[in-house]
Amino acid sequence: MKRIIFVLALALASSFSDVVARVIDFEVCITDPTENHEPLQKGPILTPYVNIEGYTLFFITPCNGCTLRIVNAEDEVEYTTIITSGMLVLPSTLEGDYEIQIISGNYCFYGDIEL
Repeated sequence: MKRIIFVLALALASSFSDVVARVIDFEVCITDPTENHEPLQKGPILTPYVNIEGYTLFFITPCNGCTLRIVNAEDEVEYTTIITSGMLVLPSTLEGDYEIQIISGNYCFYGDIEL
């Protein structure tokens, strides 16, 4: 129920601004298997559901404790942080096309964003 209210509030808020919230499409890969992580799960992997509006990320699927990285076209990490809530504002110094990565245990969820 909270999720429905949050999505409706987000849709309503975006209707009053010039910036439209977009859903980030994520793909998944396994991080370095030589690192010491939990065993891989046997069931389906829950891909994060994340919206971006301007420089603000809205985590519809909880991602608390996961690492967020913003990677440029030269594969350099320009920004990294630990996700601690359902919303995160990225630095306004980031401009251009980037890859967003959410790292959770053995998995790296990645997608493209434009800031």
